[in-house]
Parts: sequence; C-alpha cells; structure tokens
Amino acid sequence: MEDLTPLVRVSYEQPIFVVLLVEVTLRIIFQLTDWSLGRRIKGNGSLLRYMAEIKDVCNVHIAQCRPPVPAFRSSVWFKYAKVGYHYLISNTMCLLIVPFIGAALVQFDEHRTNMWDNLRFDILTGVLSFSLSVLLAMAYNMSRPRAVYLVNFSCYRPDPAWKCTKEMLLETCKQSCSISEENIGFMRRILERSGLGQDTYLPKALHRIPPNYGIAENRNDAQVIIFGTIDELLAKTRVEARDIGILVVNCSVFNPTPSLSAMIVNHYKLRGSVVCYNLSGMGCSAGLISIDLAKRLLQVHSNSYALVVSMESINTSYLGNERSMLISNSLFRAGGTAILLSNRSSDRRRSKYQLIHTIRTHTGSDDRSYKCVFQREDDSKRTSIALSKELMAVAGEALKANITTLGPLVLPISEQLLFLASFIARKVFKMNTKAYIPDFKLVFEHFCIHAGGRAVLDEVEQNLKLTEWHMEPSRMTLYRFGNTSSSSPWYELAYSEAKGRIRKGDRIWQIGFGSGFKCNSAVWKALGNIIPAEKNPWMDEISGFPVHVPKIASMSESK
Repeated sequence: MEDLTPLVRVSYEQPIFVVLLVEVTLRIIFQLTDWSLGRRIKGNGSLLRYMAEIKDVCNVHIAQCRPPVPAFRSSVWFKYAKVGYHYLISNTMCLLIVPFIGAALVQFDEHRTNMWDNLRFDILTGVLSFSLSVLLAMAYNMSRPRAVYLVNFSCYRPDPAWKCTKEMLLETCKQSCSISEENIGFMRRILERSGLGQDTYLPKALHRIPPNYGIAENRNDAQVIIFGTIDELLAKTRVEARDIGILVVNCSVFNPTPSLSAMIVNHYKLRGSVVCYNLSGMGCSAGLISIDLAKRLLQVHSNSYALVVSMESINTSYLGNERSMLISNSLFRAGGTAILLSNRSSDRRRSKYQLIHTIRTHTGSDDRSYKCVFQREDDSKRTSIALSKELMAVAGEALKANITTLGPLVLPISEQLLFLASFIARKVFKMNTKAYIPDFKLVFEHFCIHAGGRAVLDEVEQNLKLTEWHMEPSRMTLYRFGNTSSSSPWYELAYSEAKGRIRKGDRIWQIGFGSGFKCNSAVWKALGNIIPAEKNPWMDEISGFPVHVPKIASMSESK
C-alpha cells in the first residue's frame, strides 16, 4: 500500500487557524466515514482497513502539527494572571460599590434643592441620638480586646569564652570514655549535616573534660543569660523594673526551687503584686506559649508591662550510647531572650510591633506525637531527651493543623476560595489532585521559623513553598547560634532587623515547634521602619551574612 503521509501532512509553518481548520475538517470526515462505512460497506474488509489507516496517519500528523502547549504555570503570563486574580477578588467589594456611589450621587444631585426645605431640626431627637452614639462607642471600646505592643526585645550573645567548635564538642564527648567510637562517628555525621557553624556557644562547664555540671553550674549559667538579656532590655526601653506588672519565664529542662521567675523577682526587686508564671517542660515552642499567656494576662490587667523571658539550660549533656539521645548533644546551644510587652496606648508610638494573632495547636492526643520528643532514661540510667525518627512527619502534621486555624484569619479571600475549590474537588468529586497549599507569602513579608535543625527547616520550606530569601534568617540563626530552643525565633527577627528589612506595615510570622507535640504561631505587625542602629547580637558581623552552608560540611574543612 502506498505511503499516505504526504496526503495529510500539515506544516508547522502554516498559520494556526489553517492548522485548526484542517484538523476540524478531517475530524468531520472521520465521523462521516465511520457512519457511512458502517452502513454501506460492511462486507468490504480491505476498504475498511484502508480507511482506518488513513485515519490513523491523519491523527498522528494532526498531533504533530498542533503547536506545543506552553508550560503555563511557569510562564510570566501565569504569574501576572494570578496577581490579577488576587487583586480582582480582594477588591471585589470596592469594584461593586462604585456603581452604587454613582447612583447615590445622581439622586443627591436631583434632590439637593429640596433637601434643606424639608429638613426640620428637633433638639430632643438630636440629643438622644448623640447620647446613644456615645454609649455605643463606649461599649464597643470596652468590649474589644486591648491592643498588645512589643516595646522592644533583646537576645543574649554569650561571652566569646563560651564558643564551642564542632571539633571541641566531639573531643569532649570522646574524652568522657563513656561513648563508643561507633557513636562518636554517628555524632560526627550528625554535626557535619546539622547546618551549624563553628561559632556557636555552650556553657563553660561543658568545655571541661569530663564535663562538670550540677545545680550550682546550672543556676549560675541561667543567671548569666537571664540577667544579661533583661539588663539590656531595660536599658533599651528605659523602663524601671518596679513598673513591670506581669512576668512569664519559660525553661523546659532546668526547674530549680525557688523558680527562675522568683530569682528574677529577687534580683530586680519587683513589686509584691507582680503576676508571675514559670513554664517548664513545654519544649522549644514555650517561647510563643509565653507570649500568648502574656497577651491573655494583658487583657485583664490594664496599663501594664509584661516581661517575657525565654531560655534553655544546656548543662545536661548526654554521655550515653543511645543514638536518639545523642542528637540533642549535636544541635542544642546556649541562648536566651527577653521581650517587653505593653497594653498602654501611650506606648504605641515607641513600640516596634503590634501583636495581631497567637495560634496554639496541640496534637498530644496522638501517641506518636506525644512520644516523638520524650525525656527518659537509657539502659544505663542516664537521663536525656530522645528524638524519634517520626519527628519530621509529626512536625509537618502539626504545622498543617496550625495553618488550618491561622489561614482564615490572615489569608485573602482569593486564597481561601482556591483552597475551598481544591478541597471540594478532592473530597466531594473525588478528583486525584494535590491539596492546594495557600500562598502565605501574599500575607507575610518575613518568616521566623524555629531553627530546630536543617531537617525541620527543609520540611517547613517545602510545605509552605518558601524562597531562600524567606528562609535566610532561620538558616543563618541555625548556622551562627545553633538551636537555642524557645528563643530561636527572636534571633531570627533580630537578623531581619540587623539587615534593615523590616518596614512599616510588614507582617512577621513566628512559628515554634515543641514537645507534646505542639506547633504555635505568633503574627506581628511592624509599627514603623526598624533602623538597624541599636544593640543587636548580629550587628558587628551582619555584613558577613548570609553565608553558604553546604549540605555536608566535613569536620576537617569547617572553619
């Protein structure tokens, strides 16, 4: 049989409408051929095969000549189309109200000549209306939540004598003679992949061989960190210690008696009516829990200052051979922060941020979540915190639960509609499509994600589809200071301030993860441009950041 290709070939060089016209014509011919052949030449098998071959060849060349479909999602046009969609949906009410305003102006123009003639002023009605308006305004003002402002905050930068390189840490553990060579190699691999640099800090007690720590060392290190941050904060804000009405302190592992909050009251001679809380055992998310607790207390106590102190004791190094417990040795470092909150309207002008939302999510009802970060004894009766292999999966689930609550509060209606459409497609119509992840970059300019480790940051980056720029504060904090537990989101915010990135109106999303398992969020709004001039743990070296952090930093190649 002769080659049929030349009969039906259509060139790419033809105009698109010619290609489409040829395709439509051939499709019609095929439909008519199927109908006519089926009725008139059922017995002629060779003719049927011949016409079928013509049809197949035509289909192939139609497919070849059709212009390729562009990668629409990755194109510039798609980007602008999505921006236009968000703008249109977000401003729908404004666009719809314009015709009504125009109609009202037309009606007003028609009746303005008779308006003053028909107006009658009743003084009694006017007084009653004015009084009712004042009462309603007062009731609304008294019932709405009090605004909470972040006056300032400070992050502790330890003395250079506290610096501990990865080699120093490994050597200390090796000289303890209780960790096997195989597990020393395991720690080395963890350190090489941790994302930590060579300038992180550990208390002096852990520099000794063997490490020397006890309650006296713990208490002394806690005093150095806590008093250092509070002194710096009070100097920044010029607030007297006796003016503080609320004190919230969190430290998960070290819980002496008297408590750390009592230690602060004694040292700064706070007034006897100060409201004190000391949170323990709540993990790395306790810092944002303390912020939420202080916010709730400020709704009750008017015209008050609340001091929030977040720190962690790192004087409990694990010297056993259970690998799930050795991970904490490699990641956790010394650090702390102090935050001053206020509900005084007079403090708004000098405050840096206003607290917009706090969202707390607890997944502890699930056994896997409850046990993924667990303090226990190993076979040798050594106590430490064990990290489960399921930690990343649990953190991802907790984050999704948290953003499900936070999303409706902050996302524009355009993103909520897309999420709803995705949900209906998957749950109602059983379509095999991926769940739509809202674009939180439309809402927040800055992200401060708990620097729990490289794997935690990678998981959040993937789930929220963030860019390297958004992840930079978290990754640089992990590199420079390590995992400072509940205080890490504040080192990240300090990094953005030192870079001069915070502008008036910017929104910051702080995310914390902690044992239990918990995922907590705090949303802040910048009240002004933050000028990087005041004391900051990054200021004297911020010009050297960001730095490249390799996936695997060989110990011998680390600087």
